[in-house]
Amino acid sequence: MEISILEWIGYAASLMIAISISMSSIVKFRILNLIGAVIFSLYGFLIGALPVGFMNLYIAFVDLYFLIQIFKTKEAFETLEVRPNDLYLTRYLQFNDKEIQRFFPGFKYNPELNDLSFFVLRDAQVAGLFLAHREEDNILRVRLDYVGPKYRDFKNGRYIYTRLHKYFTAHGITKVLAHAGSKNHLSYLKKLGFEEKADGLCTKTLGKI
Repeated sequence: MEISILEWIGYAASLMIAISISMSSIVKFRILNLIGAVIFSLYGFLIGALPVGFMNLYIAFVDLYFLIQIFKTKEAFETLEVRPNDLYLTRYLQFNDKEIQRFFPGFKYNPELNDLSFFVLRDAQVAGLFLAHREEDNILRVRLDYVGPKYRDFKNGRYIYTRLHKYFTAHGITKVLAHAGSKNHLSYLKKLGFEEKADGLCTKTLGKI
């Protein structure tokens, strides 16, 4: 039995809604839910189901409203530098180990390699963790740049590599090295201005910020 175009529209809308509710990021959820609601609204109007059309149109406007609020809101970013053997740092790594391994396969914490350790705070909430060490006087190698699921919108990365530019250069750092442990992490690094080299190694010259 052939499936009509209207049925395909309905399936597409359902699929988009289903994907949206699986997102841990509120931004991704709102965007995908908005798209799904718009398609569902169109589907409802096309088949003459006005309640379905108007209800999903309302949902689309709600998603759009909250997205505008999210992007308009100015969050307060801060860094909280911690010692390599800090107890909360250790507990944070243990608690998020499964997620960390997704983006940094094989990562093992070695306090002796931490020349720079800090939490990134957004509105006083811990959004991520940054660990790095110096390979040479002017080179910083990133060991971990982890961002919690709720905050994966690239704002953390932009804050670290743009707003902290002066902090890095004040300590004589001119180049940052990072190893992409996954496709998602590689995409993240490229969006932050890193250049991909051999074997997943990515580099960023701070003077290019």
